[in-house]
Amino acid sequence: MDLKGIQSALRERDFDAWLFYDHHHRDPIAYRVLGLREDTMVTRRWFYVIPDEGEPRKLVHRIEAGHLDTLPGEKEQYSAWPELWEKLKSMLAPYEIIAMQYSPNNLVPYIGLVDAGTIELVRSFDKDIVSSGDLVARFEAAWTEEQIQSHFAARDAVDQVTAAAFQEISRRVRSGGTHEYEMQQWIMEAFRRENLITEDPPIVAVNQHSGDPHFEPRADRTAKIKEGDFVLLDIWAKKNTPNAVYYDITWTGFVGPAVPEQHAKIFEIVRNARDTGVRTVQSAIAAQRRLAGWEVDKATRDAITQAGYGEYFVHRTGHSIGTSVHANGANMDNLETKDEREIIPNSCFSIEPGIYLPEFGVRSEVNMLVRAGSAEVTGKIQKEIVLI
Repeated sequence: MDLKGIQSALRERDFDAWLFYDHHHRDPIAYRVLGLREDTMVTRRWFYVIPDEGEPRKLVHRIEAGHLDTLPGEKEQYSAWPELWEKLKSMLAPYEIIAMQYSPNNLVPYIGLVDAGTIELVRSFDKDIVSSGDLVARFEAAWTEEQIQSHFAARDAVDQVTAAAFQEISRRVRSGGTHEYEMQQWIMEAFRRENLITEDPPIVAVNQHSGDPHFEPRADRTAKIKEGDFVLLDIWAKKNTPNAVYYDITWTGFVGPAVPEQHAKIFEIVRNARDTGVRTVQSAIAAQRRLAGWEVDKATRDAITQAGYGEYFVHRTGHSIGTSVHANGANMDNLETKDEREIIPNSCFSIEPGIYLPEFGVRSEVNMLVRAGSAEVTGKIQKEIVLI
């Protein structure tokens, strides 16, 4: 746990304290930020409060009294619920503005992990509860230099695998054919050779299936890839090393000598929207202007809406990337939620607008890494549909 860093972040935001709470592992964020073992049996409630200055305090049940012993601070114990309420009220007495894993109106469900009853209990002590969203991003989404290098290593391998996958599709189509699921498994084998791992297998989607943003090919649900087909590859992976972070991209291709006019038109709209999102980030970061995730989504979405295809862009513009492919930093989202979290230095996220028609769908995905004063796309940028 980075106690000094947490207290500094609290003071920067004029928060009096950050209250962590868990019961039956409801809040994995707490375990990661505090550095607690995640395999501990937790059958009773515990609380841990970190003030903006001074020593933290902890409250644990007597039959699980050792759960927070690895953390600094004075410990109180309880058994009966009135005792819990009394001691929690006393523990929080010095503080007025308290951050918790809470999201107003559940706008950011990744952060809204504390149950409503516990929120009501703390509020009954005349406390002002604020969201810990920006705090979580600082301690979960900001990469170390080692993690940044692991992203670049994953990038080099995944970009190579993606290019090779298009070549393999071409070879197979012209020598007997292949299916979505077969190519998905080919990519997974390539991952193993490159020491890459992934939470879920990649998406290989043809024609109508590419119009389903989260289509999953399976052995019992797979389309043949043939001449004249449109192909979408959504590929994400990280190096199989401790604390490695993901690289996540989507590219599209067409099996044939020339891309049909409609496919080229839709790709151009999506590409321009993607580039609008990238410029929005780069200009704000260069100007050192505070930028929230929803603003990037709005700029990107407006570009597609103005082109007449807004109703076919059915998901957020992008997601935070970390040790999990969907991490706890700001998402580029003003559709599914209004993500007001700040985009912070050393964080990474995707920009991946899409247009999904009944016949086919186009998505173009890049990753952006934000530094102090600058932002960059970390991998290759698709400029036109790949001819397979």
